[in-house]
Amino acid sequence: MRRLEFVERPHLRPRRLRRTAALRRLVAETRLSTADLIAPLFVAEGVSAPAPISSLPGQYQHSVDSLLAEVTRLVDLGVSAVTLFGVPQVKDARGSGASDAEGIMQVALRRLVAELGDAVVLIPDLCLDEYTDHGHCGVVDEQGSVDNDKTVERYQEIAIAQARAGADLVAPSGMMDGQVGAIRHALDGEGFFDVGILAYAAKYASAFYGPFREAVDVEIVGGGDRRTYQQDPANRRESLREVLLDVEQGADIVMVKPAMTNLDVIADVASAVDVPVAAYHVSGEYSMIKAAAERGWIDGPAAALEQLTSIKRAGADMILTYFAGELAEVLDA
Repeated sequence: MRRLEFVERPHLRPRRLRRTAALRRLVAETRLSTADLIAPLFVAEGVSAPAPISSLPGQYQHSVDSLLAEVTRLVDLGVSAVTLFGVPQVKDARGSGASDAEGIMQVALRRLVAELGDAVVLIPDLCLDEYTDHGHCGVVDEQGSVDNDKTVERYQEIAIAQARAGADLVAPSGMMDGQVGAIRHALDGEGFFDVGILAYAAKYASAFYGPFREAVDVEIVGGGDRRTYQQDPANRRESLREVLLDVEQGADIVMVKPAMTNLDVIADVASAVDVPVAAYHVSGEYSMIKAAAERGWIDGPAAALEQLTSIKRAGADMILTYFAGELAEVLDA
């Protein structure tokens, strides 16, 4: 019997490079390391000890003291960047706490800078939804709609407050038109030329944000949504337009959110811009893995590694993920 053609042609046997773990590691096209990871963390007023977040197993609303301990642990593991979300005790219509020098975010930033210095990159979220009593990401007008320009003015005030407290990068996440240019102008006007902007440039109105909303105690009054300012998940070309506008306005890093449902967008952005690209592996993506793993349906850590590797393979230079601390224990530095 004639042998199969592919056996007669030994150069057509790619499996030979998969034979051992060492060989697979040698030829891996994509490498994920702790240097690629940014850990999202929550810091809350009125909390004296870490408070578990039920829909985000393993994640907590931290006190300033426990936040410092967690960031120190992450730095020791090789994770060199964190993004912070503040949870105030008091909220109002304009989100005053977001720019208050004594607000929870600014207090936490000053403490981290004092204790850790340049050992960690501090990236506070720059938005209003955590701080407003109506739950929107901006200032709401008399008709109940988010006023783009008044919101951008508030973002300028928040950026300056965060820069004064020690932020390395500010991360505007509200998807307001012109937000990046306005924030860059405000920072430069106050002499904060070295404070960068990580822009949520392609942020979709996603169903995967639910656990995050619990983590920051946010609910839109009246049952509204953010579809007038966040992107429609049906649109792909629009995302590139948003990203290019942010780069033109001075974004130092651009981000796609969520990550797993937008691998095509990550690839588009990575091939179109010459600034670093971030992707946010969001709360719902994390919690689904945790829930399935708890039921014994999947290998949780293996699934997390596979998803994050695919995000990097798509073109992301850095990944915001709630798995950062967990995976840092098994990844190379």
